[in-house]
Amino acid sequence: MSEPRTIKKYPNRRLYDTEESRYITLADIRRLVLEKVDFVVIDKKSAQDITRAILLQVISEQEQIGEPIMSRDFLSHVIRSYGGAMQGFVGSYLEQSIKLFMNQQQQMRDRVRNVVGVDPVGLVSDIAQKNYSRWKSVQEEISRILTGRADEDEEEKAPRPAAKKRARKTSRSDK
Repeated sequence: MSEPRTIKKYPNRRLYDTEESRYITLADIRRLVLEKVDFVVIDKKSAQDITRAILLQVISEQEQIGEPIMSRDFLSHVIRSYGGAMQGFVGSYLEQSIKLFMNQQQQMRDRVRNVVGVDPVGLVSDIAQKNYSRWKSVQEEISRILTGRADEDEEEKAPRPAAKKRARKTSRSDK
């Protein structure tokens, strides 16, 4: 098994990906997680592994966008479980619960794929991509119309009227 990718966190709070030799953001960390890339985040000053803290920052950022996964009540229960005799049990229970949920979700996708012959998540993703493309083209068309570029585009595409051509020919033949 290969070594995990190393991300260094500098005192200026910037994250540096040593494999890609560039600074990255929490969005890039999220992308690595989604792509199942094994990585570790090391604090440059103390040399401590701070991966969990960075992952918590990613979760915090995601919780602030859109519909949160964790309710206020759930977060309160998690906080209350720290320091108690059940702390290790609660962490293990939550981890096993999420793994079970993910396995059941994958099994359901596999069953639907076997019955219907199509991956439902892939199908929804394809439809969403097509709808986005359509929406984008409509937005571009509206933008062109509102800025007056549509008239210019039509003028460029339209052939010159025959009357103008005839007028030019007669003015040349008059000479």
